[in-house]
Amino acid sequence: MKKLLLAASLLIAPAFAHADSLKIALSEDPDLLDPTLGSSFVGRIVYSAMCDKLFDLDAKLNVVPQLATGFKYEDPTHLVITLRPGVVFQDGEKFDAEAAKYSLMRHLTLKGSMRVGEINAIAAVEVIDPLTIRLVLKQPSSPLIAQLTDRAGIMLSPKAAEAAGDKFGQHPVCAGGYSFDNRVAQDRIVLNRFPGYWDAGNMHFDQVTYLPMVNPPVRVANLQAGAIDMVQAVVPTDIDVVKKDPKLKLAIFDGLGYTGININVNNGAAAQTVLGQNALVRQAFEAAIDRQAIIDVVYNGMFTPTIQANNPASPFFVAKFAPPARDLERAKALLKQAGVTLPVPVELTATNSPDSQQVAEVIQSMTKEAGFDVKIKSMEFASSLQAGYKGEFQAYMIGWSGRADADGNMWALMHSKGTFNYGHHTNPEMDKLLDDARLVTDVAARRDIYGKVWEIQRKDMPLVYLYMTKQIVGMKKNLDGYAQVPDGLIRVRGMQLSK
Repeated sequence: MKKLLLAASLLIAPAFAHADSLKIALSEDPDLLDPTLGSSFVGRIVYSAMCDKLFDLDAKLNVVPQLATGFKYEDPTHLVITLRPGVVFQDGEKFDAEAAKYSLMRHLTLKGSMRVGEINAIAAVEVIDPLTIRLVLKQPSSPLIAQLTDRAGIMLSPKAAEAAGDKFGQHPVCAGGYSFDNRVAQDRIVLNRFPGYWDAGNMHFDQVTYLPMVNPPVRVANLQAGAIDMVQAVVPTDIDVVKKDPKLKLAIFDGLGYTGININVNNGAAAQTVLGQNALVRQAFEAAIDRQAIIDVVYNGMFTPTIQANNPASPFFVAKFAPPARDLERAKALLKQAGVTLPVPVELTATNSPDSQQVAEVIQSMTKEAGFDVKIKSMEFASSLQAGYKGEFQAYMIGWSGRADADGNMWALMHSKGTFNYGHHTNPEMDKLLDDARLVTDVAARRDIYGKVWEIQRKDMPLVYLYMTKQIVGMKKNLDGYAQVPDGLIRVRGMQLSK
């Protein structure tokens, strides 16, 4: 423990301490801070203070206005959005309809955009007047407004974005309550209060600092020492430590995210493995895993086993797809049916957080009994994302933070054109179903379509879903105003430290 406390003290540098500041520990270092190109959950947390969106979510996952003041469908393919007056970007430039059009088109057209699949129903953005835009759609899109509550709805300063080009992520300029000050990779991201913010009265800190801390005990030790004010992710095994400290408190609630193992089936040379090229082998790999045992061993039984991307509270959850129990005999029989030579080698990439490594080790032990030889490859989080996009993996265990609408949990990860389809799985029937679901507004009808998607997924098995997570946030007892929203984002609006 002394070593952990020493490591923690080195992370909190007095050089950037601020008398009226909020310091938040993150579980990983975010990737590029460009809302168009970024893809990490912890990045979304930073954006929530720095970059306002057209819409946001409330505690019940209802869509609420942010930079937009409202929306109305003229017909299924024409969506009019009214914009908030008097808003300026952090560089002093005016936010208006032209700026909104620029941001949406950047998300749609910038090379390497991670947002294009989320809003690709948009054919054109028309400026009606300085505070009104019309989205012209290629076809109806039931999840579109929900997508605009996330990064696809973030508005960027056109002047700053044009000047910076692909370097925008090094100094992003948005319309949020806090403006970017500086970043030291793997160490800190510092934001300063933006005095020109449209809702400045609800921003109570002069500075917000985000500190990546991969080691969970280090995060909690810093919180106990008072070096930070808030921990974005307390692991279940550290809950009692926080509960016993009278200076601290916890917020524990069901989140929208899951953890799973992406199999490389078609993304470069690394896909040419027995696991990648044979669905029976992938089914065997899954059958050898005991999800509940992983949860019990690593997460004190707090998480929920799953074989689908939407949590049980979602209206799009398909109840008949329940997680099967571990079936070692079935796993062995499937490998025999596949006619493969044992043991089947598998390289499993996992991020370098202690709990991810422990999960990987449990899976390594479980699958060995069925005839697999799993080697674990440990990587820093942002580096693992880049390896995932490039196909530099055989099996990649990574979490998905979750979205309120099912499309946000499925299309980008399961469609052949999805930006988060790391293994490049392709099934034309699945693509059509995912596209069809976007055209339907009736919840029951969409759920039925997704049921057919899961039928295909269970056969192809390009992604082995493991468990749904909980959001467990630790903070100082005197930190007030934290809004407990299931998407897990830490919204600094309204938060303050009482005396």
